[in-house]
Amino acid sequence: MKGGKVKEQSAISKLLMGGVFLLVGLMPGLLVAQAPAPVSPQNSAGPIGIFEAQSDIGSVSPAGTGTYDAAGGSYLLASSGQNIWAEHDDFHYLWKRVSGDFAITADIHFSDKSGPEHKKAVLMFRESLAPDSKYADVALHGNGETALQFRYNRGATTQEIQLPELKPYRLRIEKRGDYVYVYEAGEGEDFRPSGAAMRVSFDGPFYAGIGMCAHQNGLTESADFSNVEVTPLQASVAPPQLYSSLDTIELSSGNVYEIYVTPGRIEAPSWTPDGSAFIFNGEGRIWRLPVSGGKPEAINTGSAVYNINDHGLSPDGKWLAISDQSEADHHYRIYVLPIDGGTPRAITGPNSYWHGWSPDGKTISFVGLRNGDYDVYTIPAVGGEETRLTTAKGVDDGPAYSPDGKYIYFSSERSGSTQIWRMNADGSDQQQITNDGFQSRFPHVSPDGQWLEFLTYDANVKGHPQDKDVVVRLMSLRDGSIKEVIRLFGGEGAINMPSWSPDSKRFAFVDYAYFPAENAAK
Repeated sequence: MKGGKVKEQSAISKLLMGGVFLLVGLMPGLLVAQAPAPVSPQNSAGPIGIFEAQSDIGSVSPAGTGTYDAAGGSYLLASSGQNIWAEHDDFHYLWKRVSGDFAITADIHFSDKSGPEHKKAVLMFRESLAPDSKYADVALHGNGETALQFRYNRGATTQEIQLPELKPYRLRIEKRGDYVYVYEAGEGEDFRPSGAAMRVSFDGPFYAGIGMCAHQNGLTESADFSNVEVTPLQASVAPPQLYSSLDTIELSSGNVYEIYVTPGRIEAPSWTPDGSAFIFNGEGRIWRLPVSGGKPEAINTGSAVYNINDHGLSPDGKWLAISDQSEADHHYRIYVLPIDGGTPRAITGPNSYWHGWSPDGKTISFVGLRNGDYDVYTIPAVGGEETRLTTAKGVDDGPAYSPDGKYIYFSSERSGSTQIWRMNADGSDQQQITNDGFQSRFPHVSPDGQWLEFLTYDANVKGHPQDKDVVVRLMSLRDGSIKEVIRLFGGEGAINMPSWSPDSKRFAFVDYAYFPAENAAK
C-alpha cells in the first residue's frame, strides 16, 4: 500500500466538452490500429549502445544528442523541444525496432536539478517516428512528478495518469498484448506496480527507447539513463495480481491523479463534506484516507465487519450509513453509526442497500429486495416505516438525491435496457432521462447541481459486474448534453457511491489493473 501527494500539471480542458480524457481499459473496437508511418529520422547516426539509432522527433532546435558511455553502460541524452504532449511531440529519442511484448527499464537522473520543472526524461513505446504518433511512456519530470502518458491514436491529444510517487529511483514500462504497465522502485528496492496501466495497441513492429525533452525550445536540458534494458517478455504463467488505484480527476484540466494504490480490491470512494478525506470499503471494512494520500485507517463499525460498497456520509459529516451482512442470515441491512466509529444502529430490515441521504439528513434512500423485485425506497434516518417509490418490474437501483432535495435520480431497466431516470422525491413523475444503446448506472449529482455523473457499460453487459471496460459520463443538467469523461477498467466498485468533491471541481473513482505477478519485483 502507498499514498502520495497530488501534483498539478498542464491543462487539457478542451477535452471536457469535446471527448474522452482517459483510456484505461478501452471498450473493444474503440482503438484504430495504425501501422508505423515511414519517416526519415532527422539525425539518425547508426547504432548507439543497445539502440539502432537516434532521432529528433518533431521540432528540436538546437538538435538533440545521445552519447553512450560503454565503460559505465549509461546514456546521456541532451535535447531541446517544446514538449511531449498535446497532439504532437518535440524531443530526442534513442530507439530500436521491436515486435511482440517488451519491457524498458532504466535509472534516470537529470544532469541539472534546476531548469523547467516539466522537462521530461521518458521510457517510451512509439508506433512511428512521426511527431503525432501513437505512443505510451513513463515520464519523469524535472520537479519529480512521474506520469504514464499516452496518445491512444495518431493525432489524438496526449492523456496521462499522474503517479503519487515522487522522484522514483528506477522506472520500468512493460507492453504486454494491448496493455502497458508501469513499475517503479526506490534505491535498493524491488520494483512494485505503480497501479498505472492502460490499453493501447501497436500494429506490427514498433519502437522502444529512451527520450529527453527540455520543455522549452532553444534550451538544452540533459538526463543520464543508466542500467538501461530493452528486453522481450515471455508469456505470463502466474496468475496476475489485482491492484486498485483510488484516483481523482480535475474537470477543468482533465488531469488524473493517483491518490492511493494497493493490491487487492477497494471500492466506492466518497469525499467527506469538509473535503479532507475519502471514505471507501475494502476487505469488509470501511476505511478513511486523507485526500493527500498516505495510510488509510479502518473506521470502527463494531460488529458490522462485512460491509460492501453501499455506504455514505450524512450531509453534516457526522453519520456514516453502511450496508452490512454480519447477521446470521447473511442478508444485507442498513446501519447508521457516528463517523468516528461506534455501535451500528439498524435502520432497515434484510435485503436493503443504502444509496443516498436527503440534503437535510433526515431521510435515507435505498434499494430493497421485496417479493422478488428490486425497488427504490426511502426511510427516516432514525428508523421507522419504509416508503416504496418505484413499482415497475425489473431492477430499479442507485437512488441519489439532487442537492436541493427536489429529485431522486436512479437507474432502471424497465425500458428494456438500463437507463438513468429521475423522479420527484416523493416518487411521483418518473421520467427517463437517458436513452441510448448503453447500460447506465450509479447516477450522482454534483453538489452545485450542474452535472450528473454516471457509469456506462457496453450494450451487451448485464447487471453491473466487476472487471469490465466502462465509461464515466457527465450530463449537463442545464441542457441535457452528455459527454464522456473517463474510460477505465472496472465497473462495480468504481463510482457506486456519490464521489464528488464538495466544490464540484473533481470526483473520485477506483480504477483496476491486473499486473503480471512474476514481474511485480525485479
